[in-house]
Amino acid sequence: MIKRCIKGLWDQSLPGITFNEQGVSNYAEMYIKYSQDHPRGKRGRAQWDTILKEIKSNGRKRAYDCLVGVSGGTDSSYLLHFLKKSGLRILAINLDNGWNSDIALKNIKNITSKLDIDLETYVIDYEEVKKVIRSYMKAGLPWIDGPTDNAIRSILYRTAHREKIKYILNGEDFFSEGKQPTEWTYSDAKQFLFLVKKFENHIPKSFPFLNISSFFYYSFIKNIKVIRPLNFLNYSKRNAQKMLKKHYNWEYYGGHHHENIFTKFAIGYWLPYKFNIDKRLITGSARIMNGEISREQGLEMLKTPPLNHDEIEEILSYVCKKLNFSNKEFEKIMASSNKTFMDYPSYYPIIKSNIKYISKILKYFINYKPKMLYEIESRDG
Repeated sequence: MIKRCIKGLWDQSLPGITFNEQGVSNYAEMYIKYSQDHPRGKRGRAQWDTILKEIKSNGRKRAYDCLVGVSGGTDSSYLLHFLKKSGLRILAINLDNGWNSDIALKNIKNITSKLDIDLETYVIDYEEVKKVIRSYMKAGLPWIDGPTDNAIRSILYRTAHREKIKYILNGEDFFSEGKQPTEWTYSDAKQFLFLVKKFENHIPKSFPFLNISSFFYYSFIKNIKVIRPLNFLNYSKRNAQKMLKKHYNWEYYGGHHHENIFTKFAIGYWLPYKFNIDKRLITGSARIMNGEISREQGLEMLKTPPLNHDEIEEILSYVCKKLNFSNKEFEKIMASSNKTFMDYPSYYPIIKSNIKYISKILKYFINYKPKMLYEIESRDG
């Protein structure tokens, strides 16, 4: 029988997992430590109120107080609502990589229009998007959506710099998402350039990416801060969705990050069927820890696959056609050897060897401790 943490869904399939004598995993202990360092309730709200005053003060001579990346999903949609009600002047940015769902686009339009928030959409040339995605799939890596994550960060920093905005407010909510293992999700610009050249013989010309030097320039020289307001609030996805549906005609898209069709494919098919990775072990555990669902409900959820048969048939047909993969090519990729990010050049060895030093710098300049450090500490004990 598979060993599973008594506090959540984390099980022995997860990289670096350990259990104490009581059956509590280091993943649960990491969640608890993060919660202690980021208290919600009165203390969290007081911290947020202090940050809010700072943002308003800094932005008073500028066109906008803050920048927010929007996807049409629950967290970023709720964040727009919350920030507007807090009196901030917001510039919203949406990255269009050619895979946004119609529901997501409608959600973005509805909420930004009703709240009178300026919206910019950055469209990436799809031919480059296609080459990038194909290269990651050919490379056999788990997190094939990593380049899009990096592109979003790049566009947010670039836009903040252009508009002289000092605060990027992020809709990430650790308490309902947890920390995915680095082995599942790591991606960086150095690896991005290597893989696209190796597997598609292409050097990206217009695909945005954020390398280490750019990150340090924006963060330390230009002093652009990334803040995650939802981590300070008594935030509930379930309550947020009810509110959004009621006030903004918002629609749910069916699953975690399913607002983007390629991300839905990556999480719902690529990871579980090629790598036997179910990200619901992490997100479900987080929801159990924050009291949103019971452990029994979480275990019941795991009995059904992330996507049903009809969804799989539909999305495989769509993905292969959009990426110009024949059925034979796709089957060959699915049957090829699985790789990890450690099999290709990246910044990771430098980052890991200097993570504690980097963490201190980040905490001083950008006001947050990387989740990766919590993960490393939980494994090193």
